[in-house]
Amino acid sequence: MSAAAVEHPCDGQPESQLETADSIMEQLPGYRVEIIGGVITVAPPPDGNHASVLTDVMIPFLAVGMHGQESRVLQNVGLWLPSGQEDFAIPDLAVVDADFEDHLMQYNCYDPVVFRLVLEVTSSNYQQDLRNKVTAYAEAKIPVYVIVDRKHNRLHVLTDPVAGDYTNHRLHAPGEQVILPESIGAEVKLDVSAVLRAGETKKADGHEKTT
Repeated sequence: MSAAAVEHPCDGQPESQLETADSIMEQLPGYRVEIIGGVITVAPPPDGNHASVLTDVMIPFLAVGMHGQESRVLQNVGLWLPSGQEDFAIPDLAVVDADFEDHLMQYNCYDPVVFRLVLEVTSSNYQQDLRNKVTAYAEAKIPVYVIVDRKHNRLHVLTDPVAGDYTNHRLHAPGEQVILPESIGAEVKLDVSAVLRAGETKKADGHEKTT
């Protein structure tokens, strides 16, 4: 998603970042506000193709029973990050333990220990997903991070988080079938071509263009 950094007001007693985030969300309903690395970012509502990717990519997870008694497949659920006192992210999609509600931290965000996988779909500010969130999710020890990279027309699968980075980073091109690590709880296969095709935007003249 496209995101912009937000500066704190200087007048009077400075408010906490969470208070600032609350104010922004009240002023901009529907926008996504996150605090990553101590920086507040604000992303406008995603385009329809972004939503289409999420729907399509959920299907393989649901087909193997990952939204059941052992795990749940959720969109836009808060993840409390260890990188700062008030850091949190809202991944586009996540696979979490079924008892995730027992691990609520604060600000409607959950302990990273219950997250088996997070997935982001890029928009115009793709560097947020490809850089800042890589560090943030690795520091949170999220085992698997998947990026649907609409900018470069490929799928990233990152595993084995260590010291703020992932030691395994595989790129997958259209035409490939990707089997995600079984550590998430089941064998999930993603068709890279189908996932990326769902994220393509169309110009007014009818020609397709990847965001």
